[in-house]
Amino acid sequence: MYQTLRIKLPGVCFLLLVCLLAACEKVELQPIPESGTILAFGDSLTAGVGTQRENSYPAILTQLSGRTVVNAGISGEVTAQGVARFPELLDKHAVDLVILIEGGNDILRNQNLSQTKDNLAAMIETAQKRSIDVVLVGVPEKSLFSAAAPLYDELAEEYQLVYERDLLASLLKKPKYKSDSIHFNAEGYRLMAERLYERLQEHGAL
Repeated sequence: MYQTLRIKLPGVCFLLLVCLLAACEKVELQPIPESGTILAFGDSLTAGVGTQRENSYPAILTQLSGRTVVNAGISGEVTAQGVARFPELLDKHAVDLVILIEGGNDILRNQNLSQTKDNLAAMIETAQKRSIDVVLVGVPEKSLFSAAAPLYDELAEEYQLVYERDLLASLLKKPKYKSDSIHFNAEGYRLMAERLYERLQEHGAL
């Protein structure tokens, strides 16, 4: 019995150490003032295709957070287009935080994902150079039961971002939350907004 305990205790201590280190590495966001602005940047999932614009996730997040949430979603946009318009939006809206959900059209159109990653990295760097926090939302690979494409995991790790990895993948697996194969209905977008609101609270932005 004592021999068994001696063998297991180092493993338990190691797991505790890993958990403590993970807690220490939690990414915190800057608090967003009540007059602050969140830029919801992306493609059709940000624009709210599949429902009315007032039911889009940025509109619901505005209600939940009490902050201005700018809907900067353009349906059909690829990251090469997004990276070109991103800096101007940061200037125009005096942004406190960016929620970045883009790359789905790159994936659907079989574009070079190395370039997609570079485009997203450029947007993240542009925001961070201005001391603007970025929350990254992972976009699934082109498969019904897939998780976020690996490039999103890599970006979140490299830039130490608050990262919502499974939100889109989990919603897309449930037909009751979808208006078509790749877009949500009003209920789906509400759940999306609620989860993002929770993440902003968890990490100190709200």
